[in-house]
Amino acid sequence: MGLIRFLIIAICSLYIIRSLVRIFLPMLFSSVINKAQEQARQQQQNYNQQQQPKPDGRIRVDYKPDAKSSVPDSEGEFVDYEEIK
Repeated sequence: MGLIRFLIIAICSLYIIRSLVRIFLPMLFSSVINKAQEQARQQQQNYNQQQQPKPDGRIRVDYKPDAKSSVPDSEGEFVDYEEIK
């Protein structure tokens, strides 16, 4: 008798827990997603505020290559090859 009572209580409690999870889990996920979206939106706004608009018609160079080259221009580039006859 005790085993049957335990099984009935266990099945009922699992059914109730499953029903509650189906109701409350989507609400929990939606609130977490909304918070993440709001944080991303705020970070994007902060990033956009930090960016200064570039004036039109101006050229800005961020990278300047080294003037020295490892191979002099007089030598050019050579590729080793074997002649096949």
